[in-house]
This record gives sequence, C-alpha cells and structure tokens, in this order.
Amino acid sequence: MPEKRPGRLVAISDLHVRYDENKKIVDELRPERETDWLIIAGDIGEVVSDIEWTLSTLRDRFAKVVWTPGNHELWTAPDDPIQLRGEQRYRHLVEMCRRLDVLTPEDPFPIWEGEGGPAAIAPLFLLYDYTFRPEGTHSKESALRVAEDAGVVCTDEFMLHPDPYPSREAWCRARVELTEARLEALPADLPTVLVNHFPLVREPTRVLWHPEFALWCGTTATADWHVRFRARAVVYGHLHIPRLIHCDGVPHQEVSLGYPREWRRRAEAPGKLVQILPATAEQAGRA
Repeated sequence: MPEKRPGRLVAISDLHVRYDENKKIVDELRPERETDWLIIAGDIGEVVSDIEWTLSTLRDRFAKVVWTPGNHELWTAPDDPIQLRGEQRYRHLVEMCRRLDVLTPEDPFPIWEGEGGPAAIAPLFLLYDYTFRPEGTHSKESALRVAEDAGVVCTDEFMLHPDPYPSREAWCRARVELTEARLEALPADLPTVLVNHFPLVREPTRVLWHPEFALWCGTTATADWHVRFRARAVVYGHLHIPRLIHCDGVPHQEVSLGYPREWRRRAEAPGKLVQILPATAEQAGRA
C-alpha cells in the first residue's frame, strides 16, 4: 500500500451554528486529505446539542479534532436543556468530547509529527481577567464604567457564570496557573502550537470598532507565552476579525467564521479552513 501523504493542521473558530447559514457551512467542511487535523478554537454555539452535533460531524471527517471552549460554550443559555453553570458546564463538555474522541484542554497535548513538526498542539482554556483595560483606567470597576458609558457590555456578564469561583477573573487566574505549569513541563526543546479562544496578546484588540470590548478578550498574564513556550504559531478567535499578525516573529492567526452579517461583507468565501502547519509563506514572514 502506498504511503499516505502527510496531512495539514488546519483551524477554524466562532462557528456559531445557531445560525442556519453557519450550520450549512459546517456541514460542508471537508479535509483536503484524510490525515488532516482540525483545530476548533471555540464558540461553536451556546446549546450543548449544537456543540455535540458539530464536534461529532467534524470528528467523523478529520483524523484528529482538537477543541478549546469559547465564551459562548460556557454560557448557561435559557433555551438549553442543560442548565449547568461554570466549571460544571465546562466539565460536562469535556466528558462529551471524550465520548466523541475529541481532544480538549484537559487531555495530554498531542504531538504533531507532520510537516512543520514536531510540535505539541496545546489547546488552552484561560478566560479573561479584565486587564485589557481602556487607557487611563486602573481597575476592573473603573474600566467597566467606561465600557458601560460607551454602551459596551458583554453578554458574558449575564450568562457566563464562574461557579464555584467567586468571579470570572478568579476562574481565569486558576486556569492560567494550571496551564502555565503544564506548558512548563513540556520538553524544553519541543515547539508548540498554542490554541486559545481569546488572543494571548493585546495587539489584536487594537483594531476593535468598540475598543472597550477588549475587557472581555484576554489577560496580560499570557503576553509572553508565545516566546516562553516556543510557539510555532498561536491560534485564536473571538474577535471575528480573521487575520494574521506577527508578535516577536511568531504568527498569531485569527481563524473565526463569525456571524452571517459579518462574513457576508468579506470578499472571500466563508468557512475556509486556515492552514497552520506546515506554515504558509505569509505565516513564516516570507511573503
């Protein structure tokens, strides 16, 4: 039997399959090769049944699927029969993924041995801690006041519950500490692909139409992780601004589909999977 061609590591996020147009796009996603791996960087949807359908459908098609949650998966939506909150909801989703053979932030990091490897694929679940603050504000409270005055309040404030933690930022701190220890335990010569729903650095939020929304977009605690943990690439979503930037020479790739009203304005066809490894010329800084 001839040897199979090496696959690609591809990524997408913010599928939001609650929208029929987006669900149709997901239903049409296919790998180029049967050995392709797929990263899903959060925000599949708000209802557990939608999340399960999406992960099950894509796991049947790709050699491996790696998922990390976005804020929408963690919402306790009124129309979801699963009314678990906070950590319990997250653990419920992790157990669902394990039944589906989908990798999560709670599993050993898989090693990519295809072209561009070896590299540890590290799905991260970190949340945010309100440290991406507007200029001139020095506390969460003052930053939230500025955002509210600008008419910007994230739905997380009402639907993303941190139970049993006292706050979302406390949950974030716990996740950062846990994840940092896991990354530090990797071999010192092993590169990584860091996958998080929220950007690891603040730079991508500088172009937000509503800059106050950055409060709900990450934590300054991860600002140097792409260097410290030898990232070949950083993959994120959340902002619905798909693009590539480089920080310290490391490609940071936003891979979101976004809402239909957003992707309809783009010139490219929606739902294109973004190749992460092997790196493209643009990602490698050669374009």
